[in-house]
Amino acid sequence: MIPLRQLPALLILMAASALAAEVADPNVGVDTSTLPPIGATVEGNPYRNLPAAIAIGREAYNQACARCHGIDGNHKGQVGLPLLRMDRACGPIADPAIKAMCLRDNDDFFMKSVQNGKTRVGIVHMPAWKDILQPEAIWAIRSFLESRKR
Repeated sequence: MIPLRQLPALLILMAASALAAEVADPNVGVDTSTLPPIGATVEGNPYRNLPAAIAIGREAYNQACARCHGIDGNHKGQVGLPLLRMDRACGPIADPAIKAMCLRDNDDFFMKSVQNGKTRVGIVHMPAWKDILQPEAIWAIRSFLESRKR
């Protein structure tokens, strides 16, 4: 029998074990064949404001991201961060060149985060998607999220 005072620690360990086993869903399938091809090295989101990419991104987001970040980006207390506020620091920047650099920095952070996931202290907070989602799909998701800014 476990003493009652040790129960919270046991529950935390059990939850951490469950989170550490988080993996990207290999059944996610995104058809990006209608999008323009991108080169090996891309600086910034090549699909920003492209309607076809936004539509594909919505589908991909709802397959791959919604369970942790909310359907259509509508965060309602899910475990993942609310993604619709990603670029809020870039919004008030008046200088167009500096604002563009801010967005490119956020693009780079988004791509790396999705591809490599997030692991801290040995706990997987977000699985790596690089073996499941092609860069075109990740950029399409980014475009979708940008289209949903509030």
